[in-house]
Amino acid sequence: MPPNELEGALREMLSRRVAVTRAVAVDPAGAAIRRANRIQRRRTLAGMGLAVMAIVAVSAGSLQLRDNRPPAGGTVVIGDPDQRPLVDRTIPPPGPDTAPPLAEVDLVIDGSIATAQGRRVPLLGTGEVERAHRLTDGRGWLAVGASTLAGRFLWAVAADGTAQVLLAGADEIVLDADGRQVAWKQGTVLAAAGIVNGELATTVRAEAPAEAVPLRFVNGAVLVRLAPDRPGHALWSLRPGPLAQGADRASTHIFGALPDGRLVGEISPGAGLPACLALLEPARDLGPSQPDCGPKSAGDGRGAVSPDGRWLLVNGRTAGEDSALLVDLAEFDKSTGVRPAGPPMSGTVVWGTPDTAYYADAAGGLVRVAVDRVIAGRPAAPTALPGLPAGELPVVVSGG
Repeated sequence: MPPNELEGALREMLSRRVAVTRAVAVDPAGAAIRRANRIQRRRTLAGMGLAVMAIVAVSAGSLQLRDNRPPAGGTVVIGDPDQRPLVDRTIPPPGPDTAPPLAEVDLVIDGSIATAQGRRVPLLGTGEVERAHRLTDGRGWLAVGASTLAGRFLWAVAADGTAQVLLAGADEIVLDADGRQVAWKQGTVLAAAGIVNGELATTVRAEAPAEAVPLRFVNGAVLVRLAPDRPGHALWSLRPGPLAQGADRASTHIFGALPDGRLVGEISPGAGLPACLALLEPARDLGPSQPDCGPKSAGDGRGAVSPDGRWLLVNGRTAGEDSALLVDLAEFDKSTGVRPAGPPMSGTVVWGTPDTAYYADAAGGLVRVAVDRVIAGRPAAPTALPGLPAGELPVVVSGG
């Protein structure tokens, strides 16, 4: 009904019901209509106010999300590491080989992964990658980002190169040798979780000093450096509660483990003395076993123990020159157990097999260390990588 007809009908109805013999000073119909109009105006203004507030809130939230989003987009799951990824997709099978492989292992070069099969897979949706691990099923990789103001990121990278964030904003992130577990640290929270089908599962948390940093998985535990600027390590057995810090205040770096559980580390024997290698006893709070101080090392912490625990590749000096050293851990207490292996390491060393290791030198060359050749007195030489931008180091991918 049109507004004019509605108003007229209301006036007529109210006039009949009032039925007075004299003129009234107040028009009931007009009062009712004015009251209704006022109510309607108030509702309209209230609705407009709510709409404006909603628009402002959404705009502010959108700006905040834009300002705080991680590089290249992704789901930040620190603080809620058990939540499922937002994106479910079918990962396509790897494409055909397209070029001769650069190496026997996968490499991260110039924003892409050069596979050992000759494929180049562009990394889509990641920032700078500092470490990477190939999944054993061949369906992709796990990639750990470089440290930034926003913290570190862990991406699950599909076979086509598309990436999804599993963790973001952590102070440090480390993976186990199989790529099935991850440990991270944020603030005073030390956490670890399994990685199942591209998701985090069975998360365990502990309290740790703010300066403590997880370094690697060792024999099912997480090795934690208690402070970055002083010696001392502890082993976290993946149990909730406060981190047991132990009594070790001498070890400066730890490179891996022997089959018997002892750790291969580096200690500083005293002020002004060069760092040396030592075998550390977990049952004795990582106290060194005999000899207390073995072969000399560079003290920069670069090195790794082979998967079978037989060999250590570490930076050191030989014949007065800086060099990567191959240490026979079965002859740890003998000088004959140390041999020059190649130029000094500048990146992470990766053992592809128990007798073959790979790393990058300071010039960005890829160094392949074959144990038998080093034992025969032939140290490895770097190989230049085509397509590597000037000043960039390749990242050797572990696992596979």
